[in-house]
Amino acid sequence: MSKRIMVTGGAGFIGSHLCRFLLEQGHSVISLDNFQTGSAENHLPYIRHPRFELIRHDIVEPFDITVDEIYNLACPASPPAYQASPIKTMQTTLLGVMNVLDLAVRTGARVLQASTSEVYGDPTMHPQKESYFGNVNPFGERSCYDEGKRAGESLLFAYAKEAGVEVRIARIFNTYGPQMQPDDGRVVSNFIVQALQNKPITIYGDGAQTRSFCFVSDIVGGLHALMNSAVAGPVNLGNPGEFTVRELAELVIALTGSRSDLIELPLPPDDPKLRRPDIARAEAELAWSPKIALRDGLVPTISYFENALARKRPHFGLPHALVSSLPLPAANADMVLPTPRRRRGEVVDMGTRRVLAEAGGGND
Repeated sequence: MSKRIMVTGGAGFIGSHLCRFLLEQGHSVISLDNFQTGSAENHLPYIRHPRFELIRHDIVEPFDITVDEIYNLACPASPPAYQASPIKTMQTTLLGVMNVLDLAVRTGARVLQASTSEVYGDPTMHPQKESYFGNVNPFGERSCYDEGKRAGESLLFAYAKEAGVEVRIARIFNTYGPQMQPDDGRVVSNFIVQALQNKPITIYGDGAQTRSFCFVSDIVGGLHALMNSAVAGPVNLGNPGEFTVRELAELVIALTGSRSDLIELPLPPDDPKLRRPDIARAEAELAWSPKIALRDGLVPTISYFENALARKRPHFGLPHALVSSLPLPAANADMVLPTPRRRRGEVVDMGTRRVLAEAGGGND
């Protein structure tokens, strides 16, 4: 059955792949993004699709759209991005998630929250199971993202308990693939760009720390499987294949034919030493496991970066007519702030945030 589905953060790396997948499944898709880290260009292959709509909006501001399902992927995910704007990151993971959940209360939509392996911090359990509470520094440079995502999970379960919202929580591990931004600061994109330019590849620490890298199409399949299951989660989604950072660098050099050398820099504070998902729950309850090996996924990813670097131009954006915007409140408008007490059936004016119709018959 065709559904009306919203992907917040839909113009981002994973979000844009998810939008395309959902369109291919026959659904109507709304991508909602503030373009802080996402790019409208990621939607170019299907921007004129009759079942696709792109809306520019920040989930920190309340919004009202009728949908059946919401994949909440809105939040900077690379360390340089979220560390540069820690307050904004926490607003997104708290106020933004509340706005998404309030929308679900009004419309009856099911919500899937894209959480993260960062909730485990620098883990003392290896591999990491969903039952592990984590080892997170609440005051460190990464805490705005780590603790924000942990609080976001708590909000979902609170709304499920108090307001009856159907929730799903995916803890996503390191993901890579085409449409990553060359300058997003993540290890795969950093290494590929440096290798293609024959620049020294920067390894933090001695390179012995481990990561597990999952190709983006596998993650998208896992998100879809979780959304359409009876499992609330949290569920780990990632590739259990484990590589040291040094092994990744050497593989990228081999696949690109680069002349790059490896150089070591000091390890950032709170950088996890080990990262590997236990995916037994996903295998048992979702019948999901990743299919793409690291070498096989790096080949198209490197090809994408070669083409992106060859263009040597900034993103040119899209014609204004192809991007809708939700109106923001006037400076003196009375805002209806998101609250769990907002009832199903209320209609909210997006310009003033005033409640126009009280709950009653509803407009689901």
